Amino acid sequence: MNLSLTLKSIEEAQMKQNLPTLLVGDTVSVGVLIQEGNKQRVQTYQGVIIAQHRAGLNSTITVRRLFQGIGVERVFPLHSPTVQKFEVVRRAKVRRSKLYYLRDRVGKATRLKEKFNSNI
Repeated sequence: MNLSLTLKSIEEAQMKQNLPTLLVGDTVSVGVLIQEGNKQRVQTYQGVIIAQHRAGLNSTITVRRLFQGIGVERVFPLHSPTVQKFEVVRRAKVRRSKLYYLRDRVGKATRLKEKFNSNI
């Protein structure tokens, strides 16, 4: 068996099958497993997807939100075991694949137009 086919089959076994459709501009709630000492809990992180990197098992999304007036971005691997759930809160109508321009905007200028005809 070819090495690339072996790697591909191993990667496919590690990928999550029940991911929702995540698009740039969506407001998502991400449940991340946090380890504190010997206890585990799920912490939610809600924000707007500003970038998406599709690379099979290494696929990631970049989520941006404002925390106490400061913009915070986190990169989440889609198929990581520490990421418990992805939940789409609302969808937005965008015309770009990367929303990096939101970094320069503050206040109401960061709002995106909501998409009403989609089923969440």
